[in-house]
Amino acid sequence: MAESLAMQDTAAPDLPPTDRKLGLSAAEAQRRLARFGANAIADKPTPAWKLLAAKFWAPVPWMLEAVIVLQLLLGRRLEALVIAALLVFNAVVAFVQEQRAKDALALLRKQLHVTARVLRDGRWQPIPAEQVVPGDIVHVRAGDLVPADLLLFDGAVALDQAALTGESLPVDAGPGKPAYTGAIVRQGEAGGEVTATGARTFFGRTAELVRTSNAPSHMQRTIFAIVERLVIFDAALVVLVLAYALLHHLALPDTAVFALMLLVASVPVALPATYTLATAVSSLQLAHRGVLVTRLPAVEEAASMDTLVSDKTGTLTQNALTLAGAIALAAGSDENAVLRAASLASDDATQDPLDLAILGPARERGLLADAPQRQAFHPFDPSTRRSEGVYTVNEQAWHAVKGASTVIGPLCRLDAAQQAALDAAERRLAADGARVLAVAAGPADALQLLGVVGLSDPPRPDAAALIAQLTQLGVRVCMATGDAQETARAIGARLGLGTRVCVAQGAAAQNPEDCDLYARVLPEDKHAIVRALQQAGHVTGMTGDGVNDAPALRQAELGIAVASATDVAKAAAGVVLTDPGLGGVLTVVRAGREVHRRMLTYTLNKTLKTFEITVFLTLGLWLTGGFVISPMLIVLLLFANDFVTMSIATDRVRPAPKPQRWAVRRLVGAAAVLGALSLLFSFSAYWWIRGTQDLGAQQMQTVVFLLLVFTNQASIYVLRTDGRLWSFAPGRWMALASAGDVTLVSLLATLGWLMAPVPPALVAGLLASCAVFALALDATKHLAFRRFAIV
Repeated sequence: MAESLAMQDTAAPDLPPTDRKLGLSAAEAQRRLARFGANAIADKPTPAWKLLAAKFWAPVPWMLEAVIVLQLLLGRRLEALVIAALLVFNAVVAFVQEQRAKDALALLRKQLHVTARVLRDGRWQPIPAEQVVPGDIVHVRAGDLVPADLLLFDGAVALDQAALTGESLPVDAGPGKPAYTGAIVRQGEAGGEVTATGARTFFGRTAELVRTSNAPSHMQRTIFAIVERLVIFDAALVVLVLAYALLHHLALPDTAVFALMLLVASVPVALPATYTLATAVSSLQLAHRGVLVTRLPAVEEAASMDTLVSDKTGTLTQNALTLAGAIALAAGSDENAVLRAASLASDDATQDPLDLAILGPARERGLLADAPQRQAFHPFDPSTRRSEGVYTVNEQAWHAVKGASTVIGPLCRLDAAQQAALDAAERRLAADGARVLAVAAGPADALQLLGVVGLSDPPRPDAAALIAQLTQLGVRVCMATGDAQETARAIGARLGLGTRVCVAQGAAAQNPEDCDLYARVLPEDKHAIVRALQQAGHVTGMTGDGVNDAPALRQAELGIAVASATDVAKAAAGVVLTDPGLGGVLTVVRAGREVHRRMLTYTLNKTLKTFEITVFLTLGLWLTGGFVISPMLIVLLLFANDFVTMSIATDRVRPAPKPQRWAVRRLVGAAAVLGALSLLFSFSAYWWIRGTQDLGAQQMQTVVFLLLVFTNQASIYVLRTDGRLWSFAPGRWMALASAGDVTLVSLLATLGWLMAPVPPALVAGLLASCAVFALALDATKHLAFRRFAIV
């Protein structure tokens, strides 16, 4: 398609041509940046008033607004005013919390940007893609996202434009051809001049690094599944309430208000703000510890990861290749001859670590002093798994080739004896963990195997300890490498990964539990490994750095782009590490389990309280023949409880020692058991006070309000930790929110604001009895958690 598309007119035809050897000057670049603006599509932020107004346009606000209308029709203006004030307060709190989360995400996005190599003042330099201007000279190579619309003038690249045009095959582009913003450079290198930026680009958008997925996470799906069950349960109670009201001739408007309140009680009003705040705050903390989050659900997915497939070079090893040795296999050849041929199949310009590790020792030994004239060079390509230099020797083309033994061997047409010698030499070097390359030279149609070279990349000093720590957390670490099986086995043994080596094809791909190490892995094999693990029921993490790793990073529940990753890999991953090694993975696993623990507390508490409140109010109606709480107090109750539950998002927690999975039935079962105990306590306290205290109907409504607020406090502190409720102090914000909530509702009840007053001694007695109840609930928690395998 790119061939048929006419190149868009330059953004500014009046711009003079740029000197391709010097590029733009810094001053000229600044002038053009001021003229054309940043190389980005300007966001069109929604006005704050619209975001705030949206808080009043949803199912829960609709029900509350209906209650306000009904209260006005019944002449209860004060109740309607209070409910309206609480509705506004809740909307403002949710709006403020979401803005806080958005601010945290904005900080992350500033750290996650595409870079561009630009020639300015005669010097190549990396700059943020947003600062590229028309007329800039830009260089792109494999693994890059094209930062702006370019007209290429040298080099050749294969461009993947699937995201732009839908074409599945890469498009070749060279001098005189366009390269459009957002295309992925699959192969090659090229230079080009920027013709358009920002909104003026051909496709009207820039390449975004942070591609946030709109799909809900496992946690969100689980919570909404629980909410769905709660709504169905409450709807059944509403039917019973309506039936009772009809049979006993209760006022229809009052019954409608009560029924609406029951439904409101089952909806987690604070869920969106709590979830977004919990993940955003955790993401911001991770950024300060060297882990950048590109998709918020990735934080929570890290909690359930039980298998991590890690690449070797630079992650488990130091990415500091050194020559481990060479073995000559051809008659008349020696170690220096093998090393010389290998160096002639290498090039400094590629900056390939393999090439640099070979060229250094070759130059030190003076093996390149009389190097022949080079005609061409073909750098290493993952598809061919070899590199090749073409030279002129005796006025004929002479080739020096190095690469995987499985590739070089067939090129040399080895007989059985030669193949056996090659295999033995490879095993000898690989036994110590060296990466082995076969070396051949000669005419293209008569290549001769000269020998093999071994390159050693020692493990990172911290790798074994980090793997052990991940294992203790229940995460099995596997290694995927392009090295031979012997090399993989030696590295795996040194790192404590195991020694079971597999290949990514065939039976091994179907039985991933039998594999500790994957050898001779091609980039496209990583996707198959991830799929095999997922089909076996594992929640999988995958590390990667190259453009070909992107499918596997996207497929994995937790795609991890390592510190040296290309922009494409970073765009596909859920998290990006800024420091080498696996330390960042350990950090994100612990952070994910902390988020999981917070949301587990929220979910269990919401389910428990919904069960308690709705059943209490329904049974209260049946047993007393009247409504045991007013609609205004129900609304006040829900907001008072949400005020505390939202603080769960920043609470101090202990991460679980093993991977966590969400299971709806187990969560609902445990919450139902604990909710039944809480309901029993609330009813017992209610009937005891009703029978022993001389209180009016409205005062008893105040008692119900206090009971349901105080038991909510008790359940939160019981559920926030797996141990005893006093064993782990809460976070500062939760403690402050809890203290403020208890103080406020106690004052309202004793002073008679918004409710009928009750004696201070009664309030204190209720608070003390709820504290004792918390101890009983805490003891039951251990039995329920064990029975339903919650942690």
